[in-house]
Amino acid sequence: MNDLHAALFASRDPSPSPAPGARGVSRAEAVYQQLRDDIFELRLLPGERLTEGTIAKRFGVSRTPAREALQRLQSDGLMQGYVRGGWEVVPIDFKRFDDLYEMRELIETFAIRKLCTAPSDDMARRAIDELDAIWKVAPAARERDGRKVAELDEAFHYTLVAATGNDELSAALERVTARIRVVRWLDLVHGDCLDETYAEHGAILDAIRAADLPVALASMEAHIQGSRAEVRKLTLHRLHSVRTKSAM
Repeated sequence: MNDLHAALFASRDPSPSPAPGARGVSRAEAVYQQLRDDIFELRLLPGERLTEGTIAKRFGVSRTPAREALQRLQSDGLMQGYVRGGWEVVPIDFKRFDDLYEMRELIETFAIRKLCTAPSDDMARRAIDELDAIWKVAPAARERDGRKVAELDEAFHYTLVAATGNDELSAALERVTARIRVVRWLDLVHGDCLDETYAEHGAILDAIRAADLPVALASMEAHIQGSRAEVRKLTLHRLHSVRTKSAM
């Protein structure tokens, strides 16, 4: 752990930990939920290193639930293994994220091309109908919990790609999504873009349903590129805020 991370870990008050076993929540689930919250709230910083022992001690659990929680975070793309059995919050590497966003754009625009050339396909039509019911709703009916919207957003993009019937394409998007989740969720959980997300998703769905390929492609490209720009700006701002507070 570097000096900045060590200072922050020592000076920050740990966030309230859920009581393991409360209301049927397993120890591993309670630890997982709290650590995930800590990552999204930047109480645990990108690049910060942890061990199963320190997590077990903090939550008053054995190493087994601590390990299970860390493994779940790893599968979420939020944590990665480190040397000698340690763990690390996935560092923010903007070159890597730019590369992944480009790959995401390639995957999703290819899916748009397939969907617009087969608008009457049963799988595609069902997917559009299901997504319409979520995203083309009145403002009063929209989800306002940023974390739930982040989950719905991932499902939106995955559903469109899955509707092409190309399993390898879907698997590729899953891999990309896992690797950008740590910054992408910052945009939806902490940003001010929920209504914009609903509007952009609605425009994409309308264009696909109308088989208007140029509009559908332009809408998806603008949506992904806008998200990438906002994620970079928001991530830098939040990291700067945390560092400024820690130095005071």
